[in-house]
Amino acid sequence: MSKQVVITGCTRGLGRALTHRFSEAGWTVIGCGRSAERIAELRDEFSSPHRFDVVDVSNDATVEQWANDVIATHGAPDLLLNNAGLMNPTKALWEISPDEFNAVMNVNVTGTFHVLRHFLPAIIDRGAGVVVNFSSGWGRSTSPEVAPYCASKFAVEGLTHALAQELPHGIAAVALNPGIIDTDMLRSCWDDSASQFPPAEEWSHTAAPFLMKLSARDNGRSLTVG
Repeated sequence: MSKQVVITGCTRGLGRALTHRFSEAGWTVIGCGRSAERIAELRDEFSSPHRFDVVDVSNDATVEQWANDVIATHGAPDLLLNNAGLMNPTKALWEISPDEFNAVMNVNVTGTFHVLRHFLPAIIDRGAGVVVNFSSGWGRSTSPEVAPYCASKFAVEGLTHALAQELPHGIAAVALNPGIIDTDMLRSCWDDSASQFPPAEEWSHTAAPFLMKLSARDNGRSLTVG
């Protein structure tokens, strides 16, 4: 029986590249994203037992239904990747609107909580599994004009470390800095310099094996790919 990975934000960038690497390695990939068009593309590309659904992780009721359906059909995942993320428009904090600030927090922090809340009980009941919450270099350091994003990723780091202290033996929670990758998100901040960094496809050939090797021994660690 193949191992199973759940990837939020699987429709583009890091998530889409990881979807390809995990499927190539024989894992069953269960993914979600907000774009119905991009989810349809993944469904066309990957047949059963892979599964892809339109889910807004900031909506708790939607996440609950999705998680329940996934667990009923596929069981608890071996690996849960909280990758869904949103970047704020780059400007000074006092110029950020409440809606812009809340949008970042609702996906990056609250969305991570929703996914954990509805998948962890099944993982704990099984007694094994690894949860990886995607952080950032901006979850461990700061830069101007990305204060909401920094705040959200610092929150992910703290949430993950506290969660790691709560988990029973055999389960791990890890905060992961994926490194600097040429993605649409990075280009939205610094389009001129993004091309200096590796694209998601190239990054995924290092990242996927790294993620597949994580185990309960890594519980509570803050890790970086590469």
